[in-house]
Amino acid sequence: MSEAIRGAPAPSAGGAAPAGGAAAPPLIGVTAYLEPARWGAWVREAALLPAPYVRAVERAGGVPVLLPPAASLRGLDALIARLDGVILAGGGDVAPDLYGAVRHFETGPPQPRRDRFELALARAVVAADLPFLAICRGMQVLNVARGGTLIQHLPEAVGHTGHAPEIGIVGSHPVRISATSLVGKILGDAADVPTYHHQAVGRLGKGLSAVAWADDQVVEAVELQGHRFGLAVQWHPEEGDDGRLFEALVAEAAGR
Repeated sequence: MSEAIRGAPAPSAGGAAPAGGAAAPPLIGVTAYLEPARWGAWVREAALLPAPYVRAVERAGGVPVLLPPAASLRGLDALIARLDGVILAGGGDVAPDLYGAVRHFETGPPQPRRDRFELALARAVVAADLPFLAICRGMQVLNVARGGTLIQHLPEAVGHTGHAPEIGIVGSHPVRISATSLVGKILGDAADVPTYHHQAVGRLGKGLSAVAWADDQVVEAVELQGHRFGLAVQWHPEEGDDGRLFEALVAEAAGR
């Protein structure tokens, strides 16, 4: 450890800078995958996060902090206390038994460690009134954490593949947004959004309000009522050029 690091004063809670210094950028925790990966000569289990999330947080003025699925939840309260905001990122399907459903044959394999960690994290973030943005799987995790259900395979439910037009390629489609919602105040009453998902919210969880919809009436965004900044979108804003949702999250986190 260098002398400069050893001698530096510890930051205060919430990411604030020491007295007399410039304000420190907020720490934004971003949930991650736990998957086999290859680098160099190695093929091992790794904590992974697609780079667009990192870039989006950095462009918005925040510091991204990787949150891999923890084996233990013992340190969750301490983690929440040190973060200024959270992004529940995209990923695989939530296990249907967690919302009382039988697995559809198109639903992906279970990820019990990630499901357990992210459901607990979502509940802790809500309890702490911590600013958050939930994206794709993250919106589904939030809905399940609040007692809601999911539509397991949209093509079967809506009769088309417009929410994920090609395997492994992000598509786009229009959404209409409630102009009086926080999402509407950030983005306006309509947007073309990057999309890649085959599931969506079914019955809304407690305290969640739908605020954006696709043309087929699939819910594309929800807000947690009474929360200081609790937004969730079914699309992938990190894959597009519009960084306003990330900017709004970071601004709210900086004011915490």
